[in-house]
Amino acid sequence: MFRIPRGTRDFTPEEMEKRRYVERQMRTTFQVFGYREIQTPMFETLELFTAKSGDTILEEIYSFTDKSGRKLALRPELTAPVIRFYVDKMQMSPKPLKLFYFGSCFRYDRPQRGRYREFRQAGCELIGTNTPEAYAELIALAYFLLKNIGLKNIRLNIGDLDVLSSMLRTLGIPKDKQKQLTPLIDKSQFKDLTSMLHTMGIKKKKIDEFVDILQTTDTQKILEFLNKNTSSKAKIEELEKILDLLRNSFDIKNYHVNMSIVRGLDYYKGLVFEIDAPVLGAEKQLCGGGAYELIPLFGGKNIPTAGFAIGFDRTILALEAEKFVFPKPKTDIFIVPINNDMMDISIKIAQNLRKEGIPTDIDLLRRDVRKSLKYANAINAEKTILVGPKDVEKNCVTLRDMRTGEQQIIKIKDIPSKIKTKKLQ
Repeated sequence: MFRIPRGTRDFTPEEMEKRRYVERQMRTTFQVFGYREIQTPMFETLELFTAKSGDTILEEIYSFTDKSGRKLALRPELTAPVIRFYVDKMQMSPKPLKLFYFGSCFRYDRPQRGRYREFRQAGCELIGTNTPEAYAELIALAYFLLKNIGLKNIRLNIGDLDVLSSMLRTLGIPKDKQKQLTPLIDKSQFKDLTSMLHTMGIKKKKIDEFVDILQTTDTQKILEFLNKNTSSKAKIEELEKILDLLRNSFDIKNYHVNMSIVRGLDYYKGLVFEIDAPVLGAEKQLCGGGAYELIPLFGGKNIPTAGFAIGFDRTILALEAEKFVFPKPKTDIFIVPINNDMMDISIKIAQNLRKEGIPTDIDLLRRDVRKSLKYANAINAEKTILVGPKDVEKNCVTLRDMRTGEQQIIKIKDIPSKIKTKKLQ
């Protein structure tokens, strides 16, 4: 037997229906926010990812040398390919650019629940604007992407790396030493953070105040901690404007200011946000994003950029954990030839319905009527068409509603119009 590679999955038709449902809903939400879909290759030059993340990423990705000696890699994420695409082809496009995408990514991770070596991402990039309303709309888009697929309980956390950096400078920690602290802040390891700040010579009172501020949602307390520093005040006012737009324009009130959000990547600058599904426990993060700076690294002219990515697999796990009822896959029509002589006319009827865009299946196993109707129930067929010799002599068939059991004899030529009414008359 051949076995599936570790960290990958097969999906049944029922599972694919769930995945396609989520993708359809997300695609619609992207589009109503004015975003347009793009697609990039599944593999890129290895240098693209090492330039963005450094050589340490080599341990985490699938890389290879092709037959011409080129060093390539399966994409571990989608932001770098999109920015490479922008620099190569779209720099002269009208701004702002609103781009969204779906795609498979690959990482050599240790497989666990909600984390696989091949996984699917949804995401977007907003290129060419950094106004408060642009950032508020980006956050709202991420929020409604998850709400519109049916998730009930999500937590939106919003932070700002520039404000966090100012807070650390207020403690007397220069920028070159801040990187030692940000991983602890990002993981909310406040006990270890306290110990490290103590070894850096920070007084206990200041440490306690700082750790408390990291966990507050009150922007005024943050500003007081910063001693009303002028440049920091401007950043906090910008953040408050974004929050005001979320509350009053986008009607999103259940957000949380959280200055411990770091995102863990050097290219993020300023606004950052994450969305969690508490129902998933420790592995609860569904979405992460914010403002970032990558275009100059890839040879393009610097311009404001922001975006986010949503973990497709965890999102479906969250829906399942919330007991969301996914729409059932269904076939509109199932055609049952009463005997083998009725097969040709049954196929013609099926093809005429398919030409009308009506999902139609037909019994291909030459079963008796009872077994065919049982199968029609199993595939959630809405209606069946029984094609029998006596009816066909009169250019008719029997149309049966599988939910009610109601039947009527109709003309073959009238089948499409009867089906489209969705109700037997």
